[in-house]
Amino acid sequence: RGDFFNVSRRYFLRENTGKEWVLKPIADGTVLRPGDQVEVQISLRTKHEAEYVHLRDPRGAGFEPSSNLSRHKWDLGIGWYEEIRDSGTNFFFERLPQGEYTFKYRIRAATAGAFKVAPATVQPMYAPEFSAYSAGATIRIAQ
Repeated sequence: RGDFFNVSRRYFLRENTGKEWVLKPIADGTVLRPGDQVEVQISLRTKHEAEYVHLRDPRGAGFEPSSNLSRHKWDLGIGWYEEIRDSGTNFFFERLPQGEYTFKYRIRAATAGAFKVAPATVQPMYAPEFSAYSAGATIRIAQ
């Protein structure tokens, strides 16, 4: 009944204060400028251990990834493959232990407009009935 996985996504504006980078939450009505850096944080919670899990986070049309390098990563006591694509970022887990994990990556505002972002989705590849979805988002980039 939707309690096997839980996924949520938050956006933060990265601002340089001169000494350090500060993350400011992007709330409804926040307007970005082309060139602004945004950090995406995806929180994934699983109540049970799972295998061969795919987490997909679509990217809004007005954004470009800060990195184009797909690679294996190891952190939080787990390993995964992070794939950067034009349409979004994919995370592939061979084994996902029970627990809560937060994955982060950066994007850059590129084109002015109001962009709808589809929900992030998570599901085991061989048991798609255990899927979960985050909320969608609308992000505005001013000229």
